[in-house]
Amino acid sequence: MSDPALGLTMLALIVVVIMMGFPTAFTLMGLGMFFGFIAFHDPNQAWVQNKIFDLMVQRTYGVMTNDTLLSVPLFVFMGYIIERAALVDKMFYSIQLAFRRVPASLAVTTLIVCTFWGIASGIVGAVVVLMGVIAMKPMLNAGYDVKLASGAITAGGTLGILIPPSVMIIVYAAVAGQSVVKLYAAAMFPGFFLSFLYLIYIIGWAMINPKIAPKLDEKEYSVTAPAWLTSLQNLYTRNVFLSLIMAVVNPAKLLRSDAAKQDSIGYYGILKNFGASLSPLLLLIVMFASVWWYVVIHQTPEAASGKPVAARLVPAESAAVPPRQEPSEPQEMGINTKPAPAAGAEKPGEPTEPQELAGPDMKVLGAAPADAGAAQAGSPAAEAGPPPEFFVYFWASAGIALLLLAFYYRQMNPEQFEILKMLIESVMPLGILTILVLAVILFGITTATESAAVGAAGAVLLALQGKQLSLDRIKQSVFLTAKTTAMVCWLFVGSALFSAVFAILGGQQVIEHWVLSLNMTSVQFMLLSQAIIFFLGWPLEWTEIIVIFVPIFLPLLKHFNVDPILFGTLIAVNLQAAFLSPPVAMSAFYLKGVSPPHVTLNQIFAGMMPYMVIILLCMVIMYFWPGMTLWLPNYLYGGGG
Repeated sequence: MSDPALGLTMLALIVVVIMMGFPTAFTLMGLGMFFGFIAFHDPNQAWVQNKIFDLMVQRTYGVMTNDTLLSVPLFVFMGYIIERAALVDKMFYSIQLAFRRVPASLAVTTLIVCTFWGIASGIVGAVVVLMGVIAMKPMLNAGYDVKLASGAITAGGTLGILIPPSVMIIVYAAVAGQSVVKLYAAAMFPGFFLSFLYLIYIIGWAMINPKIAPKLDEKEYSVTAPAWLTSLQNLYTRNVFLSLIMAVVNPAKLLRSDAAKQDSIGYYGILKNFGASLSPLLLLIVMFASVWWYVVIHQTPEAASGKPVAARLVPAESAAVPPRQEPSEPQEMGINTKPAPAAGAEKPGEPTEPQELAGPDMKVLGAAPADAGAAQAGSPAAEAGPPPEFFVYFWASAGIALLLLAFYYRQMNPEQFEILKMLIESVMPLGILTILVLAVILFGITTATESAAVGAAGAVLLALQGKQLSLDRIKQSVFLTAKTTAMVCWLFVGSALFSAVFAILGGQQVIEHWVLSLNMTSVQFMLLSQAIIFFLGWPLEWTEIIVIFVPIFLPLLKHFNVDPILFGTLIAVNLQAAFLSPPVAMSAFYLKGVSPPHVTLNQIFAGMMPYMVIILLCMVIMYFWPGMTLWLPNYLYGGGG
């Protein structure tokens, strides 16, 4: 049998053996060792001198020194700690109250909490099981259709592997040699857009067929306001927000009331509740001020004043590393499957000149040439500030947001104010942590690894604040983190060995020549590659698809002018189907394990199927509107790939 035939046999065997139930990592290593031994076999040498053993050591060491993988255990630990902080119950109840008048409010709440919790946790099994325990029974008791309830939980639970910070994106970045930071920025809008499509489907289905999601009884979501709030309205005005302002200015009337004394409300309590009422306004101000600072102040070039344009600093991880290219033939020793860099060539991840502008963890992107200061005023390079349409969009958005906020404050009553306080207590701590973790990555303040450390530390503080942290829970989180990280690392060792042997045998070249001989266009290649990944998601899990099959497509991207960042984001969306497609749909089995006995696996499968169609629709929109994926990384880091 020729070497290319051996390589294709490897590829076919790996699918068969994995479907038989053997562990993926050790199957990859076993087949890599076996076929590599055949590829390197020399009858004149003892079998222990086979180069495959050297290759195994090199590949293992390469995984151990891969900086990209450092963030995996930290993000996983963050997820497990947050899962044990017991914040979901309060969050689910408060968000349910906020959306109580929306059609299929329980399903909408479930999807929103799944999205939010998935971002913080990133562990699909944990999110699906937790939401199955919290939301499945209330939805069934309210008369919701089983397919609607199961679909909302399973589809929402998978979003955590797409919306950053995501372990799946880290794994793809390590396999493809791409920037974790750019991939995070690219996946941001598609992830939330997919969640938005899910919401449209749920609400639309409930409006067309109200029987699948009966309206809840008013008594089930009514909120009892404390006595002092009722007294506040009677003493000042019916609007709670205006009453709080008046109480801050003139607290004597409220403090003398029996209700305030009964509820122990002093002047500090009035200030505290007034501060809570201001939180939507403060959130809006911080959001728009941050956008203004970053776009107008931070990003304004200095070229208009005749000064050289300052190089933009971003994390070193955001500097794209070229994808791993495996040679079709071994070098002299038969073990070095990576070409040596040219003398004096810059190593990936190392800072470029000027060194003094960049710390050890930073890389200079878009540094201006030496004569940049000589740019003429009025030239494109010397234009200062954002484009004029930015100000139109900015002030229009700010005006609409302020009008909505004014309407909210005008309608504020004691019930709405109590719901607002519940949302602040349950959603804000986790929301601040999530925004902080993502912001420090996307704005280039830290690398992905440092951001993961910030997230892990913040998760511990959240658990401490909620009085849910104990030695036993820490031990469980550490053990599960070590288990998950070990699985990922062994997968990379097996994948690195397998792909090296596959390339040495010529399997990669055979596939490349076959694909190129089809004379496909870029659209046809994208359709073929994504269709293959979509159908592989039915029998295989996402880890196996990324570490085994995605590297086969990566060398072909340059032939079809496909951006690897866009390609990776499409794969991340596509692999949502790996959790939703039978027979290996793990989300269905997770949910079945915590559902009432009368809920069958077929009902859960039927509930998940429409979401697979929505995933395909999202991918089509992403391909024909690439700006949704590439605009943010291009804007933040100056280039999509």
